[in-house]
Amino acid sequence: MSTETTPQAGAPKTTVATYPTYREAERAVDFLSDKDFPVARIAIVGTGLRTVERVAGRMTTGRAALTGAGQGAMIGLVFALLFGIFFDVEEAFIGVLIYGLVAGSIFGAAFAAIFHAAQGGRRDFASVTGMEAERYEIQVDHEASAQAKQLLGELDAPTTGAAT
Repeated sequence: MSTETTPQAGAPKTTVATYPTYREAERAVDFLSDKDFPVARIAIVGTGLRTVERVAGRMTTGRAALTGAGQGAMIGLVFALLFGIFFDVEEAFIGVLIYGLVAGSIFGAAFAAIFHAAQGGRRDFASVTGMEAERYEIQVDHEASAQAKQLLGELDAPTTGAAT
C-alpha cells in the first residue's frame, strides 16, 4: 500500500538520476511507483531544451490546395451540422451536409493555394515542430531523495542512463 504524501509547494528538489531519453526516465519513475515510493514527490525535468523541426515533405501549390480542401471540408461539415441542429432543417439535412462539405472544400482549396502561391517559394516544404531535451532528470523532494537513490540503485541501470 502506497503512503503518498502531498508535496509541499516549492519544496527543494534534488536530482537523483539523469537519463538521455524520456522513455528511460519514465521507466525509472514507474519502477519507483512499483516500489511504493510516493511518486507525487517526483518531477521529470527535461534540460537542454531545443526546438526541432522535422521536414515531412515537399509542399507544392497542388498539395497545399489538397490539404486546404480537406481542412475546409471538415470546417464546412461542422458548420453544416451546427446549422442543421439549431435551425431544424430535418427534410434538407443531407443537402445541408453536402453543401457544407463541397463549399468548405472549394473555399479551403482556394485559400490554401492562394496563400501558398503568395509565399513565392519561401517555404516549399511541410514540417512538424516539437520540443526535445538533451537529457531528463528525475528530481525528488530533498527529504525523500536518499530513499529514491537507494531504490533506483536496484533498477537495472540502462547503459546510457547514469545515476547522479
